[in-house]
Amino acid sequence: MPTATAADLQIISPAFTNQSEIPKKYGCAGQSVSPPLSFAGVPPQTKGLALIVTDPDAPSGLFTHWVVWDIPPQTSSIGEGQSPGGTEGKNSFGKTGYDAPCPPSGSHRYIFDLYALDTALDLAPGSQREDVEKAMKGHVLAKGQILGTYRK
Repeated sequence: MPTATAADLQIISPAFTNQSEIPKKYGCAGQSVSPPLSFAGVPPQTKGLALIVTDPDAPSGLFTHWVVWDIPPQTSSIGEGQSPGGTEGKNSFGKTGYDAPCPPSGSHRYIFDLYALDTALDLAPGSQREDVEKAMKGHVLAKGQILGTYRK
């Protein structure tokens, strides 16, 4: 089965547009809550969604802020500060769940990647991004992405 393109799966936020600044409220200089997100274009054969939020500009390399998998495929939105259901893994802070953008200096990019998968992932809660990415290989039906920037 061919993999769908990123344009087929949409992830948007009413709080910021793609490639724009994430409001302070959603970072460490604000309330440190996750921004609201909406999804569209989930393929009908999807068995689960995965959401991975990373900062590619971190001094130590790719930094994970949130990793969640086995999100129910009928999920069309995540409210502000809410978990999408599914199973949450450990972020690069060593905690489970969302951790807000907090760049040490300057402006960093924060990438919200959404994946539609043709299977549930057999991973323990608290697994890390690398484990999720490995388990997703060969199972991605579609991918969507939104990018926001944040400066303290």
